[in-house]
Amino acid sequence: MKNSFKNLSFPELKAKRDELSRKYMDLRFQMVIGHVDNPLQKRDMRRQIARVKTLIRQHELSAAKAPKA
Repeated sequence: MKNSFKNLSFPELKAKRDELSRKYMDLRFQMVIGHVDNPLQKRDMRRQIARVKTLIRQHELSAAKAPKA
């Protein structure tokens, strides 16, 4: 799962980030209600979102350097 995001394009990464954020919010609501089987799933979801955001930032930085070079 860690490396599955590396070969996605920039628009796909943004879509994945939005999807994961929605799932994370749903998971948070379920935790409040008390219907979560695996509480560690919340931590894993946060880490996946961070991975995707890091890759998005890398794409942005590489795109910013490309026109100047």
